[in-house]
Order: sequence, then structure tokens, then C-alpha cells
Amino acid sequence: MTAPVWLEVALNGPWSRTRQPRIPVQVEEIVEEALRCADEGASILHFHAYDPVTGRQRDDYDIYAPIIERIRTRRDVICYPTLPFAGSVDAPAPLTPAQRFTAVEKLLQAGLIEWAVVDPGSVNLTHLGDIASGHEGFVYANPESHIRHGLALAQRHGITPSYAIYEPGFIRLGAALHRAYPGAPTPIYRLMFSDGLAFGFPPQEWALQAYRQLLAQEAPGAAWMVAGLAVQIEPLIEAAVAAGGHVRVGLEDAPMGCALGNAALAQRARARIEAAGGRLASTAEVRVALRATCAPSPTHRSSP
Repeated sequence: MTAPVWLEVALNGPWSRTRQPRIPVQVEEIVEEALRCADEGASILHFHAYDPVTGRQRDDYDIYAPIIERIRTRRDVICYPTLPFAGSVDAPAPLTPAQRFTAVEKLLQAGLIEWAVVDPGSVNLTHLGDIASGHEGFVYANPESHIRHGLALAQRHGITPSYAIYEPGFIRLGAALHRAYPGAPTPIYRLMFSDGLAFGFPPQEWALQAYRQLLAQEAPGAAWMVAGLAVQIEPLIEAAVAAGGHVRVGLEDAPMGCALGNAALAQRARARIEAAGGRLASTAEVRVALRATCAPSPTHRSSP
């Protein structure tokens, strides 16, 4: 039997219903889908807050806090928000690190979150299907000052940084910056794959192996999971479970126009995890594993 496998569900993402029609947007929808996913065994829930009038992403404490409170009073799960998707239509103007992490800091002060997004690098995000028409994507911007701000919060508050690894260099920079913040919990490395967006690696086992080898060199022992954007991640689940990794699914990550809801995606992931000999971790087990990462990181030594 493998170690307990963490199952995260990313409920919506920045897409709006134009690209992903089934995402929950209204508060009631987000809460109800979160509860259904928790009932399917998800111990970690991630979501983006939406303006109830415009239907566009709005990263506001006053939207996030009531959703998290309502979920946590009914299920014991780890909930965490996103950051303004810098460079996108919802956050086109530059933000300072403090501005970008405003909602996160308020949620921390309220004791509502245990994880925080701290993505260690910038990347071009372009839909492959848009290239021929000339419709441009955007640069998802995470300057080093923003990464450092997030790691400093982790160091002060003991929260776990969630690293989205869009490109291999994100592992190297993320690990190096984390070593500059002794005592900050070890980040979770979310290895991002895609079928539909032009970044990083496709969801292939050789690509997972490449990421794992780099991670073993740069951040040995760190927890990691398979995930992505506009991707069918299910074929990698068995390989991830066999290698001691974890799994994220949900409508933020699924191919655009996905016909399944979040609970169904969680149910399918659970079935594949169990078929591979794994079992889902409880939230308590995830927290125990996270507490084990709170010691200062060892000094890094590159391979000769």
C-alpha cells in the first residue's frame, strides 16, 4: 500500500463561463460544489472568487472569507484562494506585492487559510486553438519581489506555499528562493501539464519523470502533485501514485468545455487512485505531513 494520497480539487479558475461553462461562480454554487467534492474524498479545495455582478474574477477578502467559513463549518478541509491573475483581463494593471497579497494577508489574520499561492516564475499563457486566429494570450507575471513577499508571509505565519510549476526553471528558482527564507514550510510543488495551452510539458510519463528528477535535485523530499491547465490529467494519476505523488483535478484544470462537474472529476480521480493501490488522505493526515515540513530547509548542494 502506498502512502496516503492527497486529492485537491480546483473548483473554477480564471476562465469565466465563456471557456468553461460548468464552473461555479456564485457563492452558493462554490460552497455546494466544495461540499460535494469533500464528500468524494477531497481534502484540499482551491477556488477563485468572482464578482457576483460581472461574473469576472475578483480577489476580495469580503468574497473569499464567507465562502471559506461556510465550507469549513460543514466539512474539515483545507481551503485556499488564488492571487490576482497578473497580466490577465481581470488584473491588467501592475500591482505591488502587498496589493496582490491583500486578500491572502487578511485571510491569514482571520485564521481562515493554511496554504497560499506563491507561483515562482512568469510564463506566456496562450491557448493553442487561438494561435491561428491571431488571438494573443498573455504573460502571467510573477516578479521575484512577489515571490519573496509570499515566502516571507509563509515564514512569518507558517503557511504552506503552493508552487505552480509551469516550466522546469520554476523548480530551480522556487527552491533557491525558499532556501533564503529559513523556517518557511517547504512548498508543495504542483507540476503543471497541458494539452490545450502552449507552456511546459504535455501530460506524458517522460515529462513527469523529468520533473521528478529535477525536483529530487533541487528540493529533495518536497511534496508534489500532478495538475495543469486545459489538460486531461487522469492518465498520469497511476504513475503519480506509484511514485509517491499527489493529485489535483477540477474544472480549473480540465480541458475547456469539460462536460463533467467537479464532484464527478473528484470521483473519477479517487477511483484511479484506489485502482493504483493508493488511498485518499484525510485532512488530518495532510496537516500532519505539512507540519513535518516546518523545519528550516537544509543547505542545498548541487550534484557534481
